[in-house]
Amino acid sequence: MTTLDAAFSALADPTRRAILARLALGETSVMELARPFAMSLPAVSKHLKVLEHAGLIARSREAQWRPCRIEPRALKEVDDWLEHYRRFYDESFDRLGDYLKKLQAKEPNKEPKGKTPKVKSTAHDRKK
Repeated sequence: MTTLDAAFSALADPTRRAILARLALGETSVMELARPFAMSLPAVSKHLKVLEHAGLIARSREAQWRPCRIEPRALKEVDDWLEHYRRFYDESFDRLGDYLKKLQAKEPNKEPKGKTPKVKSTAHDRKK
């Protein structure tokens, strides 16, 4: 599995994304990371191991304290990979916007598709 594959696999889980969001605020302990989750400390540790294996976080040891921190390099690799697709979709949406403007300029007085203009009923129609 490549680093990019491991990163996307790790990011697929909402708990791990929440852990990364917390670590984006700064280094913190495993206990602090576990606090908002309704799961055991070993379960949180498993999530941290997946993130660490993917290179998204780093853990160290300072006496009894085991701080975790985000590793921006791995996230940069993901962002670089996504950039190609971001440009593609931005350009596609720009072209679509241009096309829609041309269509609207050609037919400014037409009713929107699917809507029919209101027609007053006549006395003859009301008798039916």
